[in-house]
Amino acid sequence: MSYLYALIFKTSITVILMKISSVEDLKKIREKASVHLKPREQSDHQDSSACCGLKKGTPKIQILTCGGTGCKASQSHLIADNFKKLIAENNLEGKVEVITTGCFGFCEKGPIVKIIPDNTFYTKVKPEDAEEVFTTHIIGGKRVERLLYVDPKKKATVSDSKHMDFYRKQVRIALRNCGLIDPEDIVEYIARDGYFALADCLLNRSPKAVIDEIKKSGLRGRGGGGFPTGMKWEIASKNQSKEKYVVCNADEGDPGAFMDRSIMEGDPNSIVEAMAICGYAIGASHGLVYIRAEYPLAVDRLKIAIKQAREYGLLGKKILGTSFSFDINIRYGAGAFVCGEETALIHSMEGRRGEPTLKPPFPAESGYNGKPTNVNNVETLANVPIIINKGADWFASYGSDKSKGTKVFALAGKINNVGLIEVPMGTTLREVIFDIGGGIKGGKQFKAVQTGGPSGGCLTEKHLDTPIDFDTLTAAGSMMGSGGMIVMDEDNCMVSVARFYLDFIVGESCGKCTPCRIGNKRMLEILDKIIAGNGTMEDLDKLKTLAGVIKDTALCGLGQTSPNPVLSTLNNFWDEFVEHVRDKKCRAKQCKALLTYMINPEKCVGCHACAVHCPAEAIEGMPRKPHAIIFSKCIKCGMCMSRCKFKAVTVR
Repeated sequence: MSYLYALIFKTSITVILMKISSVEDLKKIREKASVHLKPREQSDHQDSSACCGLKKGTPKIQILTCGGTGCKASQSHLIADNFKKLIAENNLEGKVEVITTGCFGFCEKGPIVKIIPDNTFYTKVKPEDAEEVFTTHIIGGKRVERLLYVDPKKKATVSDSKHMDFYRKQVRIALRNCGLIDPEDIVEYIARDGYFALADCLLNRSPKAVIDEIKKSGLRGRGGGGFPTGMKWEIASKNQSKEKYVVCNADEGDPGAFMDRSIMEGDPNSIVEAMAICGYAIGASHGLVYIRAEYPLAVDRLKIAIKQAREYGLLGKKILGTSFSFDINIRYGAGAFVCGEETALIHSMEGRRGEPTLKPPFPAESGYNGKPTNVNNVETLANVPIIINKGADWFASYGSDKSKGTKVFALAGKINNVGLIEVPMGTTLREVIFDIGGGIKGGKQFKAVQTGGPSGGCLTEKHLDTPIDFDTLTAAGSMMGSGGMIVMDEDNCMVSVARFYLDFIVGESCGKCTPCRIGNKRMLEILDKIIAGNGTMEDLDKLKTLAGVIKDTALCGLGQTSPNPVLSTLNNFWDEFVEHVRDKKCRAKQCKALLTYMINPEKCVGCHACAVHCPAEAIEGMPRKPHAIIFSKCIKCGMCMSRCKFKAVTVR
């Protein structure tokens, strides 16, 4: 055994000096580190009715602070710094510890601070709250009630996550370590059985046996295509070459999506381990992570995970004393949505223009540098180590017949509980939106949910009991996509929603094929015409025709699915399109050109506030007399309505 790396555990004075070269080495590290991690793992299963504080006999208190991008943007790093400062000032370094984790998922209530071992879950914490939490909870043994989550149904505080509706129906497999471990410490990952799956594969299974296990699990690609992962690995393994590549697609570009980013920020070692397992299975020794440079925190944590894995001997030459060698490098993308398509991604990594190419040949046959290449996205890979550790049958016990396991969704939009969730395949949209998501903000009416991002579609109330899986969402006119899920209410104009997604596609098109480059531009022009109040019924027919042609003739998946938001809104909200065209009316009052502002003379007191603030001088009237709007001058900015304290200004 060669001694390479000194690991000083945060929990004790134990020092282990070793480069991991066997399963026994992994077991030694896991045994030591599990003492530190066990209180966190057990916290959700313990009675959290009591607040422990620093009482006699209480185990070491761990303060978990969310270190995901969302919470860091709300200064969670300052919260952690303040806790560390208070610990030092009170000489409690051996009794209290601050640990920065990945995303807890409940983004609506962030920044989040969790106290272990009593499992207290504090929400919307600010840097200045650290002192109160420390004094009242850590020292005094009493919870800070004002920072606890309030159940909107029961109107009562909830002190721990296991009793929150947001978490109750979730099953966290891909997100198993997010919010639990320090993502910058490989030892905490090992304590959660990290790299044992790799060891099992290298020492006990043939490459074919590994592929068979992944095939048996029913795991399908989580990047949107839903292609069986084991079959993809098998195809790459059968193509003979001295050089092969494993590529992690971390180019997450859907509006409102943050699933892959959160996994990389909260559990980067799971991606490193999965790529190594894939490399062994298909016969590759090189791994590449293609990640957009817009994800600096994910990049940093991925770099740390790769560096630590190398130092421990879990990447590099002759891993775990075997003949298998594998290493990983990072390639950066500039944020082009089309580079989420695997052939465009490969071209970008090669330094060429990020454009897709016609398949076949598929990357498994001729990919990066013309060599057999396997491409999987982040979430797909995150499932691989736990499938090996717990078995294909365990994974397949979740989900539906043709869609096994769980799916991570970024739940956003007009919903009470915005956040990152993971549910078994087959969970209905109603359960996600109203049970986990807590329903629509402000008690407003649910109108639609967009699944699958720009390539997906808008589903309505009649679809709420649709099970979420690859096939049922496609049959309903949408798709799973990578996991974006944006909820809309009665105030959303569906014509504008269709325009928003199409405008995104037009801006992100690589321009290589005419249907996508020109066809989508023409559709966007028609939607602009409709929103401006100049549309005709013939325009609606043109939209349908163009959408069908683009779906049938575009080069890549991005172009072929780009009409989906338009087609789904046309199919599900036809009356709303007709209102825009025939009645020149927007029921959601979002299309400015179709609005008419009016002043109710019975409510107007002549305060003159509307006239003073009107930028177009379109309001006339004497002081203390009812005013009126000059329609020929009105630019429909809404300033008059926002300034009127008497609700005299209305819009129709």
